[in-house]
Amino acid sequence: MSCYIASNNNRFYAAAEEIYGVAPGIGAENRIPAVKLAIKQVLERPERKDKTGTRTFAGYPGRLRKQTNFELRTYMTGWSNQTQEPSHGPLFEAALGGACQLYGGGTAGAGCEGRTLVCEGVHGLAVGQAVSFGGEIRFVAALIDAQTVLLNAPFSVTPGPGSPLGRTATYLPAEGLRSASIFDYWTPAAAVQRILYGAGIDKMQVRVNGDYHEFRFTGMAKDLADSATFETGQAGLSSFPQEPQEAGFDYSIIPGHLGQAWLGPIAERFFTITAAEVTLDNDLDMRAREFGALTPRCLVPGIRKVTVDFSLYGRDDEATVALYQAARQESPIEVMFQLGEAPGQLFGMYLKSVIPEAPEFDDSETKLEWHFRGCRAQGTIGDELVVAFG
Repeated sequence: MSCYIASNNNRFYAAAEEIYGVAPGIGAENRIPAVKLAIKQVLERPERKDKTGTRTFAGYPGRLRKQTNFELRTYMTGWSNQTQEPSHGPLFEAALGGACQLYGGGTAGAGCEGRTLVCEGVHGLAVGQAVSFGGEIRFVAALIDAQTVLLNAPFSVTPGPGSPLGRTATYLPAEGLRSASIFDYWTPAAAVQRILYGAGIDKMQVRVNGDYHEFRFTGMAKDLADSATFETGQAGLSSFPQEPQEAGFDYSIIPGHLGQAWLGPIAERFFTITAAEVTLDNDLDMRAREFGALTPRCLVPGIRKVTVDFSLYGRDDEATVALYQAARQESPIEVMFQLGEAPGQLFGMYLKSVIPEAPEFDDSETKLEWHFRGCRAQGTIGDELVVAFG
């Protein structure tokens, strides 16, 4: 018996739910490199106003409603098995709502130039879907024909005929949201193990230029099950599941300074970004106030709000001045961030139309810095933000 449990003896798994609040089976491929999982569960305790003839509190009744909130922080890691969805996929499905769109790669044909990508055969891509080449990731802005697409930005090196195009996994917004289960296992095996089920993502945040590339998810869940108090039927399970067998987890994480930033009315690459953050707010509510229900019955998303904050050094070049002009004129710009710089270690975020707010001028240091805060993305139907792994 150990005298305490070390906080790094902890492993996390995430899986998408097919039925709300029913935890699915998991395997070693569902493991994620989480940094911290904070879960807070409280009971709704309405004040008792009955006259008991004494000043002593008589206690609350049993079976009160529960409120379960959580915050999950996880590092971005390599996508090693590209024949299946990335391990972070269920979390992005829960945040955005859309199912994973896998692209199996292809071969470039003759005629690639600038933003125009020509495939040797039928590409099978859709608008918004990601493609990768040479350690870079880009998004399809328009379809030209069955073999040709227009990218949001050019590759640094133009693909030549016969060049291989890498695999990608793309996630787009949807009108509804999916739920997920998050499994929290500890060593020693006799310690309390937990499952957060019926988890809905209220906010997702991706930070650029931190120590490491990191994803943050906050939201609400149906309930929390644990190995110490488990009862048959919780999370739709007959017994508390054992942790999957280890299968060579990929511990490679990506330094936060590796990547690219593309901004502007016509996107250009910027090398002066000092910090950035993309936030998705689902305005999530739970169907939890109905008579006869102890726990929520489903997720109820509100108006989706996607915002971008970014800071960069002020310069007098054409691209930087164009950003300032767009902010003053309230004109839309494109925003794309690529995290990582190697095949299998790429993550991209593409916002096709963002209204930049006028920047704050920060002259407190030796170089002038501009802070663009609260810039909101817009779109038509489910296209204001696209994320992808490559």
